[in-house]
Amino acid sequence: MDSKSVKEFIRKEVPDWDYELIATARFKAFSGQKSDWEPKFQFWKNLIVKIARHFGVFIISPPQVKNEWFNRGGLTPLCIDHVLFIMYNEGEITRISDMVGPYSGRITQLFYKVKSLMNRSTMSPESILLEDCLILTTLLKEKADEVIKCLSESHWNSYCVVTRNKFESMCGGQKEGYAVLSYLSGCRKGRYLSTTKKELIEGIKVSLSSAVVSGVSSLDFDTLHLIWTQEKLQQQLDVIDRRWEMSRQSALALLKSGNKKLALRHAKEMKLGTENREKCNSLLNRVEEVLSVIANAESTKQVTEAIQIGAQVIKENKISIEEVQLCLEELEESIDSQKQVEKALEPAPSLDMEDEDIEEEFRKLELEIGSGNLKDLNPEAGVSDSEGTDQSLADVLLNLKLADDAPGSGSAIQNSGLPAKNKESNSPMLEAA
Repeated sequence: MDSKSVKEFIRKEVPDWDYELIATARFKAFSGQKSDWEPKFQFWKNLIVKIARHFGVFIISPPQVKNEWFNRGGLTPLCIDHVLFIMYNEGEITRISDMVGPYSGRITQLFYKVKSLMNRSTMSPESILLEDCLILTTLLKEKADEVIKCLSESHWNSYCVVTRNKFESMCGGQKEGYAVLSYLSGCRKGRYLSTTKKELIEGIKVSLSSAVVSGVSSLDFDTLHLIWTQEKLQQQLDVIDRRWEMSRQSALALLKSGNKKLALRHAKEMKLGTENREKCNSLLNRVEEVLSVIANAESTKQVTEAIQIGAQVIKENKISIEEVQLCLEELEESIDSQKQVEKALEPAPSLDMEDEDIEEEFRKLELEIGSGNLKDLNPEAGVSDSEGTDQSLADVLLNLKLADDAPGSGSAIQNSGLPAKNKESNSPMLEAA
């Protein structure tokens, strides 16, 4: 990430970044009691973490942070060394030299821990700026979780074995892979393994569940060798494809220029490349089949172990098969009931009706009632009274209005005093008649 992109991001996150008075106060060194400079420390710490998270890095360079990220016209913050030093003491950042070497043995790792504790006591605000790189521990944990999640999407077992090159590419580089594996090793979620065939093959065994990673077995070494072979064959295929495409382009260009002899040579190279690709692809398919068989066998083994554990528990607790079946049926019924409850609690679709639509429907209702058969509404009134009744009914309906806050607005006709057989004395139509 270049300093220009960082500065643009800072201006978005800190709107008053270019205000001279505020910037001058922020760039001053810490002085006084902790309560005096604590807000300033929190500002710089949060800003460093935000920048690193936005650009997808968890390893930062102190000189770059001070002289490039926060450089304002040649002025740099005088407090950055203290900010990084306090973060270091609080465990929010660490040096890569303090991390346990994940590629070494247990004794060497213990030696690294003792050495880092001794070096920690000699750290000072001035010396921390001389470090090549510092690791933000919060973002390191996030990166490790991201790598495990990515591996879980392509593996069904509780653990997986990957080559060191692939692991480092997923982490973002060699330093990043070293830091992530060191963290996973400390959590007992990752383990380094290597084997020597014709050359050194290095890999990482990672636990994809909450359990710690198991010890390295002979099957893990064989799986690593197969995965390494698979990646080598895939790389060879990519090289063959690139050469084939180059030969094709050259052959076409030579044919256009009339040089058929050289074009024929490139055509032969294309044919040879096609044959090599078929052989390489056949080997790759065989390796992938073996890896698939191993993965399926591992899954079958886990299922078998789970069945054996279940059978042992049933035997120890003296539970019959009928009771187990009944329990499963009750569980299924509970799941169905829960689904029905969730479906019932789903919000009903809202009726998107505007006030104008309601008023238009009500006008249509007025016209239908006004031009309808009044004999049905007031059978006791004579035919000669129809004209007066029509006029009274129309007057009543024209005075009706819908109000959003009126209770029972859906039954406005009933509340308006329309005639009914049991309320003839209060009917405005009878009075008008």
